[in-house]
Amino acid sequence: MILDELDRSILRLLQSNALITIKDISAAINLSMSPIHDRIKRLEQEGVIQKYVTLLDRKQLDLGLVVHCQVTLDKQTRNNFSEFEQTIAKFPEIISCSLVSGSFDYYLKLVTKDVETYNKFYQEKLAVLPMVAHINSLFVMDEIKTTTELPL
Repeated sequence: MILDELDRSILRLLQSNALITIKDISAAINLSMSPIHDRIKRLEQEGVIQKYVTLLDRKQLDLGLVVHCQVTLDKQTRNNFSEFEQTIAKFPEIISCSLVSGSFDYYLKLVTKDVETYNKFYQEKLAVLPMVAHINSLFVMDEIKTTTELPL
């Protein structure tokens, strides 16, 4: 899909505030409300806009620990990949999972209350998966930049 500068402007505004009104978008980019509405609907229908979400402050929800895990499977087979992905998709602690190239297979990002809670998750859910050979856990000391906004 080809996006013009007006589409990109709309997307930038929506990324920074999904509750922004069509009227406010119209004023910000100097285009009437009807074409703004039509463009947003087209971007939704074409899948450029996947969904609208609410971002929460994890610390206020007692989820103070962020852990990145490098996971290596015992065998790099289609069945192992599929089974691992289906299983970890069920764990709400894991907020991101990427299949990667390099010296390990998956890169996970998860949030928990504290180290003790992570250790329980690690021992009872992640490390017991039969296809997992190795897990390297990295504890985040401070988040310097976290965003959901894509560079448009």
